[in-house]
Amino acid sequence: MGLLDAILGRSKPVRPDLDQLFAVPSAALTLQAATGFTPTGRGSVCFAGVEGGGFARLQEDVRELVDADTERGGIPVEFSRDAYGYTWLLATHPADDTAGLVNDLHAVNTMLQDGGFGPHLLCSLIGFRDAEGRALALVYLYKRGTFYPFAPLPGDAEKRDNQLELQVRGALGDDLRVEKDLSRWFPVWGAPGL
Repeated sequence: MGLLDAILGRSKPVRPDLDQLFAVPSAALTLQAATGFTPTGRGSVCFAGVEGGGFARLQEDVRELVDADTERGGIPVEFSRDAYGYTWLLATHPADDTAGLVNDLHAVNTMLQDGGFGPHLLCSLIGFRDAEGRALALVYLYKRGTFYPFAPLPGDAEKRDNQLELQVRGALGDDLRVEKDLSRWFPVWGAPGL
């Protein structure tokens, strides 16, 4: 960053640090102790779809990599598109295998980034539930290198449990790099893995 940038208040964008995902398994223990939310074993990666043969081949490579354990009982990944045209890859593991889930999500993000599609990555999320059945996701913002909690209220209305999200932020502040700018805590309504 140069002097002119400093004077004009510009800052360099935060570089994504995919290794931040590896902090999620220990953060999950903290989350369970503080709030009672436990991992569901489901997580997803969201990216803007790209047309073309190169991207289609990379998508197949991602499928092959993550589905490598299906012969040993693993669950195949699922691809879907949301109402906004974004592509979601859903990975499922046993609920007690958060580390395996995070490894798969990290591998998918890394393959897309190394394949030149990093600018198309939007977020990754890991799903949680509590004893009452309430949903919670820890969302990793690829372009910010930070996490935030997303807690939709039960029911059809698109409303969030802001109090729970702030409680989770407080509980995980020492475990994860939590996004400070609350305006970047984007809703991910109906996201696979939630």
